[in-house]
Amino acid sequence: SLASTAITCFTRGLDLRKGTEDVLCPANCPLWQFYVFGDGVYASLSSVCGAAIHRGVITNAGGAVRVQTLPGQENYPAVNANGIQSQVLSRWASSFSVTAGTKNTALEAVGRSVSTARPSTGKRPKKTLDKKAGNKDCKADIAFLIDGSYNIGQRRFNLQKNFVGKVAVMLGIGTEGPHVGVVQASEHPKIEFYLKNFTAAKEVLFAIKELGFRGGNSNTGKALKHTAQKFFSLENGARKGIPKIIVVFLDGWPSDDLEEAGIVAREFGVNVFIVSVAKPTTEELGMVQDIGFVDKAVCRNNGFFSYQMPTWFGTTKYVKPLVQKLCSHEQMLCSKTCYNSVNIGFLIDGSSSVGESNFRLVLEFVSNVAKAFEISDIGSKVAAVQFTYDQRTEFGFTDYVTKEKVLSAIRNIRYMSGGTATGDAISFTTRNVFGPVKDGPNKNFLLVLTDGQSYDDVRGPAAAAQKAGITVFSVGVAWAPLDDLKDMASEPRESHTFFTREFTGLEQMVPDIIRGICKDFLDSKQ
Repeated sequence: SLASTAITCFTRGLDLRKGTEDVLCPANCPLWQFYVFGDGVYASLSSVCGAAIHRGVITNAGGAVRVQTLPGQENYPAVNANGIQSQVLSRWASSFSVTAGTKNTALEAVGRSVSTARPSTGKRPKKTLDKKAGNKDCKADIAFLIDGSYNIGQRRFNLQKNFVGKVAVMLGIGTEGPHVGVVQASEHPKIEFYLKNFTAAKEVLFAIKELGFRGGNSNTGKALKHTAQKFFSLENGARKGIPKIIVVFLDGWPSDDLEEAGIVAREFGVNVFIVSVAKPTTEELGMVQDIGFVDKAVCRNNGFFSYQMPTWFGTTKYVKPLVQKLCSHEQMLCSKTCYNSVNIGFLIDGSSSVGESNFRLVLEFVSNVAKAFEISDIGSKVAAVQFTYDQRTEFGFTDYVTKEKVLSAIRNIRYMSGGTATGDAISFTTRNVFGPVKDGPNKNFLLVLTDGQSYDDVRGPAAAAQKAGITVFSVGVAWAPLDDLKDMASEPRESHTFFTREFTGLEQMVPDIIRGICKDFLDSKQ
């Protein structure tokens, strides 16, 4: 029988490659975050683990699931079951069903208990190899931001070092496991060591023991901002596609403001945890600039990112729960993923050859691509321009910041009808739609949808768009010449050019286009 694959809370049906696949869902997925479409038969856009909980195949404790790929269908219904509200979808190109899987591997799903020591096989060398690789199920690049202020004092500073050391050991640091570094916050922040400096727990422990106490005000805000901006660069050892985490240790309260630092960290895609020890007493609260400092600094104010310990004494029992949090990479809501960090502009051909009913199919295609992304004021954004010989901005990137509003704006686009000047339209969109967001944090994508020959040059405008940092996908239907489509598309052209004879063929392309955007996003990520 097949070996199971460990997946995350967010793996979708369309991410799985085989017709039948045995997967393992992790425990404690955040139910409110699941996107599930349908009931029993689920659109492949749905989260696999979400569908399995919805169907009652597993609970939120995770477990083994068998996923069967099915053809697409019309009208996936919305049904509330087992704490998950599935959503309606009018049609989708492929589906899947879920049944109870057999757990035939000793594989613990991602994000489960970290202390699953592998049994010794009796062959010594194998074991040391594993140790070097570390805990591969825990994907994290972590900065421990320790308190080196007069608030904490030398004695408690040493207890803090012991605690951080225990956390570092239990994480399972290794070449393929978590990597850690340490920053000390006091009057001015000091990066003590970076992610790349040590990849073995022993070395990290030694480095932590050697740290000297600096003293001064606890300017935690300043240190957090500095760490978010400077610590996680590729040259300092940050890894592509691995969650970036800062664990802030605070004894008492900060001397400065944390709110701005929290915003900067979120902009940089860093997940901030705050471990507060010895919370301020009622008398001391008068000295705290902002009583809500924890809520403003953490990644999300949902309880997951804040952690309290009463004192620095007897902290051993707090080590494991903290490690489990740091290893739950599917809960790292501030990480930049392709779903929450892209701007997608749709350039839609409104020429008379399209016709009203095919134009509706085009809009449905646009909706289905947009639907896959997490659209919000701090997440992904969508814009649409319709063109004939003229151009009309239907809506820009900042006009709508929720998925519902974007989808309703797409539905309300009125068909123009007219000629085809694709080159002009690309130039217009580069300037007017992407211009305002070109310095923003998101990666920019342009999807050009056309059904015919353009009367003007497309190569120059497309090259200019790419030079401006926009990745271009060309989607051609019916009479769109392949040469034009290839001339517009970004490199490698094969994977950025799509074509279908019939408008009804558009929906089959949706999963490949979403995958293409995500692949480009990951390849480009600093």
